[in-house]
Amino acid sequence: MLEAHDLAARRGHARLFSGMGLRVRAGEALVVTGPNGCGKTTLLRVLAGLTLPDAGEIRLDGERRAAGSPELRAASTYCGHAHAIKDDLSARENLASLAALSGEPADDAALDAALDRVALRGRQALPARALSQGQRRRIALARLALSRRRVWILDEPATALDGDGVATLEALVAAHLERDGLAVVATHAPLALPAARSRSMVLGG
Repeated sequence: MLEAHDLAARRGHARLFSGMGLRVRAGEALVVTGPNGCGKTTLLRVLAGLTLPDAGEIRLDGERRAAGSPELRAASTYCGHAHAIKDDLSARENLASLAALSGEPADDAALDAALDRVALRGRQALPARALSQGQRRRIALARLALSRRRVWILDEPATALDGDGVATLEALVAAHLERDGLAVVATHAPLALPAARSRSMVLGG
């Protein structure tokens, strides 16, 4: 279970949110929506332990976890709205690098299977600069296909994806929930997630 209690955050002198509480259980997804600038990215970075809140606390399985704590970082896979892709590396090399940096290194067979899962077969060796924005985003999806961490924090994961790419994203998240993982997803695009396993929260409304 991932919980937040009385969270507050600012950007400069502007208050983004305060007194925020949420709870996401194993097997559930929380879909966060709201206008640009309302604090969705800040909230996700706080939940992932990457940004300190102005106030409040994060709990994982009932235990308070400080931002950046080893326990919170080890439990979470964070996928930001930026690609984090290096143009000079191939799709396969980028995926291997992302997996290693996240502490979940993968062997050759696992890398190839993940790239196949996101329809990048035949493009593994191409430099990232030769890929479309949607294909670059699929490398991030392949990283999710490799991840076995319990908590997925996804910031605008559908950006630049076509219909097939969005369907792949939805299937990956649904499979994660079936394994009793949990997800917090900030998105402008509607996602077809299992209704019984997903809830929504609107920021800035």
